[in-house]
Amino acid sequence: MTLLAPIDLWTRTRIPLDSGTVVPYYGTLWKGSVMSELVTGTQAIDRASALLIHILECSTPPLLSELSRSHEIPKSTTSRMLSALERQGLIRRDRNGAYIAGDVLSTFARSQNHDSVLVARMHTVLEKLAHTTGETANLAVSSNGEMKLIDQADGHYLLGATNWVGKRIPFHASALGKILLAYGVATIPMGRLEKLASKTITSRPRLLVELEVVRKKGYAIIIDELEDGLVAVAAPIRENDGRVVGAISISGPSPRLTQKDLAKIGDLIIEEIHTLQSNNEGKIGAA
Repeated sequence: MTLLAPIDLWTRTRIPLDSGTVVPYYGTLWKGSVMSELVTGTQAIDRASALLIHILECSTPPLLSELSRSHEIPKSTTSRMLSALERQGLIRRDRNGAYIAGDVLSTFARSQNHDSVLVARMHTVLEKLAHTTGETANLAVSSNGEMKLIDQADGHYLLGATNWVGKRIPFHASALGKILLAYGVATIPMGRLEKLASKTITSRPRLLVELEVVRKKGYAIIIDELEDGLVAVAAPIRENDGRVVGAISISGPSPRLTQKDLAKIGDLIIEEIHTLQSNNEGKIGAA
């Protein structure tokens, strides 16, 4: 009669013994004169929880080998536990095979703090755009009828660098705001549209025409509309279902960025967001 190996209570799979010998389980495992306890359900949950916490708190997504080594768990056991967490949607692997938060946790976090999720997913895009263009990259959302700038990455140019995070900026005078207005994330406020610079659009009919142009091009541009000498271009960030949930911009001084430059950068922003989300790393609803 063939005796079956004990069952891993977490993954419900048989555990092969190192020696290759299969023995019956009666509460403990015997291997020669050494007795080892079967990992109980509670122990397995403790280990899996520790792995999950490690993944969530790690600044760089960890690989299987790192998790196995850090927690002193055999690689095969670590793999089974991670697979179980992955099947439940608690974790997933990125394109490099490293482990990051899965759909279930990301969706929950989004419902608790959407801004933090957006910053976490899109900061790499801001950094790449700032590095590529040398200019300031910003991330903005609409909140309670106002535009909130929630993250920024600075380029290598000192001239024109301003920290915009936390500043109150009207929708109609910014590239980020025009994106949020054009895609229905925000609405044009009642009352007079304030003139902030020489080319600020203060006419509602003219602003509506501008927003239609934004939708056709896929990006928004401002030139001397928020501040004289300041230009910017922005593009939308979309949810899984296509809804726009935020916008990313590049801004700098007009002597350094021509309208042709802004158009190219607008396409670049769209491309970088698309690349991130096509790898399922930046979609707010699923990752």
